[in-house]
Amino acid sequence: MYFTDRGIEELEARRGDEEVALAWVAEQLRIFVDLHPEFEIPIERLATWLARLDDEDD
Repeated sequence: MYFTDRGIEELEARRGDEEVALAWVAEQLRIFVDLHPEFEIPIERLATWLARLDDEDD
């Protein structure tokens, strides 16, 4: 198990039954990056990956 799995598991346990809009998630990511600019690149990569999930593989 990766260290990040604990955070993902906590997120699922605390908020797994909630429905949220992606606009809300995007805003939370912006706030997080404003508070923790050192994570800008990983957050950008995650957001890009999520945005492109439906793209066909080249």
